[in-house]
Amino acid sequence: MSVRIGLGAALLPETTPASFFRWVDLCEESEVDSIWFSERLAGPQHALEPMTAMAAVAGATKRIKFGMNVVLLPLRDPLVLANECATIDYLSDGRLLPAFGVGALNAPEWRATGREPRGRGAIADEMIDLMVRLWEEDDVTFDGTHYQYESASIAPRPVQQPLPLWIGGSSDAAIKRTALRGTGWLAGIQTPAQVAPVVTKIKAAVAEAGRTIDEDHYGAGFPFRFGSWDDEPIARTAKAYSRFAALDPEALFAVGGADEIAARAREYVACGVSKFVLRPLADSDADAYAQTQRLIEEVLPAVHTG
Repeated sequence: MSVRIGLGAALLPETTPASFFRWVDLCEESEVDSIWFSERLAGPQHALEPMTAMAAVAGATKRIKFGMNVVLLPLRDPLVLANECATIDYLSDGRLLPAFGVGALNAPEWRATGREPRGRGAIADEMIDLMVRLWEEDDVTFDGTHYQYESASIAPRPVQQPLPLWIGGSSDAAIKRTALRGTGWLAGIQTPAQVAPVVTKIKAAVAEAGRTIDEDHYGAGFPFRFGSWDDEPIARTAKAYSRFAALDPEALFAVGGADEIAARAREYVACGVSKFVLRPLADSDADAYAQTQRLIEEVLPAVHTG
């Protein structure tokens, strides 16, 4: 099992394209495994749209992988999304890490777009089945409850065959979706204690389904900061996270020095997680860059394996 750290591309209000790509260059030139983009289609927070952002990063880099954490399937069109994934994977020579979810009941996108969240799981399952066939088959006819396609095809198809398919979510439905359709699982805003039982359930469901998921295809993320718990970015982030989940920041965030951050990662590793999406807590682009640089220099050598 290889332990690898990726980074979440958190965008600060004053971020410029130049400062963003300077940060991307830092990641590309280091041992950072991957860059991840969150889906925030409707809301006041600063967030890059994942598919277009990944395409831009693909063109600006040669080594680093990238993924979405996670794309909300019911808000997307399966044919367009399948094409976007295939094109990005093709142009990046196989560096895409697709991750999909259904979205929380309280996600702002439902109200903003006038959509109904009920039934989103069944829609997502059909979309996944349809997209996998589009990525792998020359001619796809599909007769589902929500989608009907006749002799559909896309080209070019992904370089990676099969294309990785990571699933987000911890509900019973998400666990079943991962076991039946996924090649990996990515936790949400969850502490090690919350992640551990989900990993156990997924492994049991995968075995029951007669499938396998690689041991190092279980992922999680947490915010980190080289600094003090009194630092302003910590309070700001804790308040933002509280809108989506009831959690104790001290059980999730990693704050202090390299030892504290590495120790938090090892807590997740003990739960069966080996892929990470860490988010630097910062109050400026310069601070985010410095936080990332320290992570690269002080934590990655202590945590990365394989």
